[in-house]
Amino acid sequence: MHQPPGMANTQFPNYVCKLQRALYGLKQAPRAWFDRLSKFLLSCGFFCSLADPSLFICHSDRGILVLLLYVDDMLLTGSSEALVTSFVQTLSHEFSMKDLGPVHHFLGIVITPTTRGLQLSQTHYALSILDRSKMMDCKPMATPLDIKLKPPGSTTVLTDPSHYRGIVGALQYLTLTRPDLAYSVNYVSQFMHAPTVANLKMVHRILRYIKGTLSMSLHLTSDTSLNLSAFSDADWAGCPMTRRSTTGYCTYLGSNIISWCAKKQHTISRSSTEAEYRAMAHTTAELTWLTYLLQDLRILPVSSPILYCDNMSALYMTINPVFHARSKHIELDYHFVRERVALGLLVTKYIPSANQVADLFTKSVPKNIIAHFRTKLCLQPRLSLREDISKPDSIDESKE
Repeated sequence: MHQPPGMANTQFPNYVCKLQRALYGLKQAPRAWFDRLSKFLLSCGFFCSLADPSLFICHSDRGILVLLLYVDDMLLTGSSEALVTSFVQTLSHEFSMKDLGPVHHFLGIVITPTTRGLQLSQTHYALSILDRSKMMDCKPMATPLDIKLKPPGSTTVLTDPSHYRGIVGALQYLTLTRPDLAYSVNYVSQFMHAPTVANLKMVHRILRYIKGTLSMSLHLTSDTSLNLSAFSDADWAGCPMTRRSTTGYCTYLGSNIISWCAKKQHTISRSSTEAEYRAMAHTTAELTWLTYLLQDLRILPVSSPILYCDNMSALYMTINPVFHARSKHIELDYHFVRERVALGLLVTKYIPSANQVADLFTKSVPKNIIAHFRTKLCLQPRLSLREDISKPDSIDESKE
């Protein structure tokens, strides 16, 4: 074990932290608690989803129950209110727990029912980040980053990088309900090892953008189809320092966005086709995982998932069985995507770049493009900015 870079103690360079107590007591407490609860759920007819080990599902003649577990907080829903109430009573007999009723807060996310579905917001959490950064009175910005990112002009390393790392780490959790922040937060996260003054200015600009969009929240509607679709894109050699490409994708269940990603690729792509195809492979893996998750819930889409891409060369590779000199080194990704297409488990379609939603996850874009795609990302102003922060967070359970 070694002290983290940038946080080493100069007086005691060979010292490391010793863990005295873990969550709720002993070091093995979290594992023992999960083992205890999962055994009880399995005895009640639940099964653990292979796609998500924290998701438990029970199918019976009376209906379906779905339980999502996070340590000792859980979300429970079902096909009928009587079925949910009956199982809550069963849980109460086995464990000491508190039923907080309909969900309103969960892990810092405010969940508000609407006439059409649910509204997910982290406004209070965003305000706490601004307050922690002492930027409550900053002027708003229309975009989170400059349109054209250049190598940082100032290479002066911050004397105390802990502040930078704390703010960026907090911003990563904010992207759970703010897909418009995914690329910018991913970009500034790449400098956590040795942040500079220029990197800190980028973080301040993101905070100014958040200040101007505090009312934005994620809106999920119930009056939609259950078919999967995704948008995939890549910014070829977009990183000015490493010349690696950035993968960006977002997946939809009907008209609701359910997952998104902005991530720098591990290798340098020699062509835009290669960069786009690697992005398609990552998106295909995400669609495959979501398909398994829906199968566990017994939600069977009517049609195969559709993957939209704006690169014709990459689309031709999904159906062309012939390799050439520029694509033979990406054979693994090629076979993975093409196999899904050949089996009819995936449909690839072309979409013009002007309608490519995933473009927001690969590079910084102008304010008019952000405003244009904001509704497609299911981002709308909150119905009300007033939040009742006095309410506890979801169901709180503990062991016997």
